[in-house]
Amino acid sequence: MRIGELARRTGVSERSLRYYETQGILTADRTPGGHRDYPEGAVDRVIRIQEFYAAGLCSSKIAELLPCVRDEDGGPSAIATPRLVGDLSVERDRIDRQIEELRRSRDVLDEVIATAKGDQAGADR
Repeated sequence: MRIGELARRTGVSERSLRYYETQGILTADRTPGGHRDYPEGAVDRVIRIQEFYAAGLCSSKIAELLPCVRDEDGGPSAIATPRLVGDLSVERDRIDRQIEELRRSRDVLDEVIATAKGDQAGADR
């Protein structure tokens, strides 16, 4: 499929898809005319890349991680090194901290909302 179709199917800009290629996290064949030609599996790959970016991973970490993950379902593949496991554990701990910080922020917002509504019972949670 061409880059425009991949962009439409994934909701990712063509510019981002080209960036993924420069980072080595997405590959495409080239037509005789030089156009990118992505396999059907590129849709799953781009979705997986987007999930990793949303989790706060940088492209170099994603490049390390992708060979260890199946594109189609995000499950683990048989390839993983002890170093990668350690690095990913650090990333998971960072995400856990972010989740906790977000929960605290949400609790504060809940209290402010309850107070603004005049609902003191909700503010006492």
